[in-house]
Amino acid sequence: MSRKSRAKPPSPFRCFNSSPAILRLVVLMYVRFPLSLRNIEDLLSERGST
Repeated sequence: MSRKSRAKPPSPFRCFNSSPAILRLVVLMYVRFPLSLRNIEDLLSERGST
């Protein structure tokens, strides 16, 4: 019986240009607050994250 090494699954953030921390923040804001994606985009641009 040979043991197969398990490859690390690919990152779910690989298709995005932003850092994973910024994407997590966007998702958190979208879920937690009744904001539209446009509102979140505006907040992030004011913060200087995009």
